[in-house]
Amino acid sequence: MNLVAGFADISLARLLLVAGVALFASVVGGLAGYGTGALMPLVLVPLIGAEPVVPIIAISAVFTNLSRVTAYRRYADGRRALIVISAAALTTALGAYGYTRLTNAGAALVIGAMLMSSVPLRRLARRRNFRIGDTGLGFGAVGYGIVVGGTSGSGVILLSLLMAAGLEGAAVIATDAVISVATSAIKISVFGLAGAVTAQVLAFALLIGAIALPGAFFARAFVERMPVHIHTAILDAAVIAGGVVMISAAVRQMV
Repeated sequence: MNLVAGFADISLARLLLVAGVALFASVVGGLAGYGTGALMPLVLVPLIGAEPVVPIIAISAVFTNLSRVTAYRRYADGRRALIVISAAALTTALGAYGYTRLTNAGAALVIGAMLMSSVPLRRLARRRNFRIGDTGLGFGAVGYGIVVGGTSGSGVILLSLLMAAGLEGAAVIATDAVISVATSAIKISVFGLAGAVTAQVLAFALLIGAIALPGAFFARAFVERMPVHIHTAILDAAVIAGGVVMISAAVRQMV
């Protein structure tokens, strides 16, 4: 597989833009626990379309989340991570398979809708301050698997589940990262069997993953200095705007 061919027709300026957004998204993800899956589609979809985006994010997520696991490893809750991985494994595979059956417009609609809904879902969960036990976490993980398997930017749902289960601060980021490595591996397996891992997908995934590796360590250095609510508000605005753009473009393709 010729990885260089994956960058065909993409200018150096656009590749640098992808790399810059990847580094920024990785730092944001290291601070807030999510960000890469929400921000990267905003720059990838206009460049290469919606269909390759989820496979690209799945592969690059292995790199970004492994760096978070390394940076925050002492905070990870192994028991809760195992509960979520066990409950979400099958539905993650089903969600990933469903994604491979979508058209470009359908993929854009799914990603856009997920991005737009993630902001109010997170705020509603925080406002209600709901709590769940291990059983509730498992049931929630089953539904999460379907969403994470077929969309990008769904990390906010997992964060909400973990916080509802009683995790806080760095423990949420670390446990989320452990779970995300596992779900990404499942998605990559399904996408590979379905023929969705092309040279373009692999090239962009490796670029994003390699550039994003330092992000978690930058984030850990600033985690106690930077007000989380500031970049969270900026991210929310960008996510909603990106979702609107993607859905509008998909509707235009379908009309």
